[in-house]
Amino acid sequence: MVKYETQLDAIFTALAHPVRRAMLARLGTGDATVGELAEPFDMSMPAVTKHLKVLERAKLISRGKNAQWRPCRLEKAPFETASGWIDEQRSIWESRLDRLEDYLHTLENKKGPRNDHE
Repeated sequence: MVKYETQLDAIFTALAHPVRRAMLARLGTGDATVGELAEPFDMSMPAVTKHLKVLERAKLISRGKNAQWRPCRLEKAPFETASGWIDEQRSIWESRLDRLEDYLHTLENKKGPRNDHE
C-alpha cells in the first residue's frame, strides 16, 4: 500500500505542473527528443531536464538509448494507475451521494405532502 501511495504521489505531483502536462500531451502524439519537448517553452535546458526527471521518477515517461538520439516515450501504466484511483474515488462519492439522496427522500416522505401556501 505504501508503494502504491508513493507512486500515486509521484504521478499527481508530476501532473500538477502545466509544462509537464504539455510535455506529456506532446508525447501523446509520438516519441520526441528533449529538444523537441523543450521547443515551445522559454526556459533553460537545465529547467527542461528537471521537468523530465520528475516525469521519469513518476514513470510517466521513459528515455530510449538509441546512440545519440535518446527519444522520450510516454508510458501507459502510470496513467492507468491514476485513472484507477480516480475511478475508485468517483465510485465512493457517487455511492455517498446516492445514500444522501435516499436519506433526503426519506425525510421528505416523513414530512408529508408539501403545501405551497405555508
